[in-house]
Amino acid sequence: MATATTAKPAAGIDLKAALKEAGFAALVTLGLCIPIIAWGTRQNMDNVLVLDPRWDAVAWAVAIVFVGRFLVALRQQQKAGSKKPPIRLLPHGTLAFFQRHSRLFSVFGLGFLAAFPAIAIGLAGWGGALKWVDNFGVQILIYVMLGWGLNIVVGLAGLLDLGYVAFYAVGAYSYALLAKNFGLSFWILLPMAGILAAFWGMLLGFPVLRLRGDYLAIVTLAFGEIIRLVLINWTEFSNGYAGISGIPRPTFFGIPFTAADNGFAAVFGLEFSPLYRTIFLYYLILCLALLTAFVTLRLRRLPVGRAWEALREDEIACRSLGINTTSTKLTAFALGAMFGGFAGAFFSARQGFISPESFTFMESAVILAIVVLGGMGSLWGVAIAAIVMIGGTELLRELEWMKAIFGADFDPTKYRMLIFGFAMVVIMIWKPRGLISTREPTAFLKEKKQISADLVQEGHG
Repeated sequence: MATATTAKPAAGIDLKAALKEAGFAALVTLGLCIPIIAWGTRQNMDNVLVLDPRWDAVAWAVAIVFVGRFLVALRQQQKAGSKKPPIRLLPHGTLAFFQRHSRLFSVFGLGFLAAFPAIAIGLAGWGGALKWVDNFGVQILIYVMLGWGLNIVVGLAGLLDLGYVAFYAVGAYSYALLAKNFGLSFWILLPMAGILAAFWGMLLGFPVLRLRGDYLAIVTLAFGEIIRLVLINWTEFSNGYAGISGIPRPTFFGIPFTAADNGFAAVFGLEFSPLYRTIFLYYLILCLALLTAFVTLRLRRLPVGRAWEALREDEIACRSLGINTTSTKLTAFALGAMFGGFAGAFFSARQGFISPESFTFMESAVILAIVVLGGMGSLWGVAIAAIVMIGGTELLRELEWMKAIFGADFDPTKYRMLIFGFAMVVIMIWKPRGLISTREPTAFLKEKKQISADLVQEGHG
């Protein structure tokens, strides 16, 4: 009697299932877009609000979600049908590419940053370079520095901090109040602002020593809101919603960037231009950001940095090894807060005016998103994520061609958070640990390469 053998069907691509998932995602998108995007409001000549239908924008959103979800479903089916990936002990993928060419990227990146003002002047002219150096160069570097500071707490120590903007505010208000009331120099107040922010970081660290995960996030979020509410309601100290104006600006070795006879342009025989001050601020924040990166890299190779990594991986094992988790957490909070205070002092000196509205929870969310999207623990990843998010926000102001697609009344800046949300979903699906994820410890056994080579010869990788 012949027995029929049934072969297991090979794993392939199910277009029907992928279309079903894409259709469901498009249907959900349609339901969400109807109350949010389908109608826009405007005032007519009689100052009466009029609803304008925008079904073309809804159609574009639904189509983009449908195509995106369809491609993601096909990719997931392809991964599920492929063989299990080999064991890899050595860095691979994007991380390996950056590690192999880290020196080249560092040299090219520093060269480009040093020459960025000259490049902006050459491309946009003397008048147009001001916007590019200020809105792109200075603004992006502020968030790069903030991201690197938060990376110490979140990426290296593994402590989720949703109130990082509080230290940013402490540094800004410390500089503004001390400079305006006591007339102290920016160069004296810059380290003082960092020290005061580090002190508040330690104050935050003490109540959260026994907390982790969601509870730690809630407490840090509450701390950030407490600082903001204090700045709003303590009007004798912070002037409330009115903010602090007339904050002294930093000088170049005592030479102010003004149009007076003792100003920078007059001293060096140049024609006065606000671009000189912007270029000076650009190189100042560039030096502060590079200082943050240098200190972070050095600390990662010291015992305190390895203690942070051990705390991030397993706090219980960290304690069992005799590591003092109390001092480890406090140093992470204090150092991360110190760099936030430096950035806050620079922001206050750059703007000349600060108010509590500049230090809302949304700022903390943006900084945390930069760290998570870039890859926790990766300096390169955080820098790239800051360039994409902050530079993308500024670029959306320049996209006039989008009005030809969505209508003359379409303002792309209104939908930047929607665009960034969609981009974050795509990145989290494509790179769940961020663009350049690095969770490797800084200390390895000497036999690591030999062990990896043996596994490769055995057919494991």
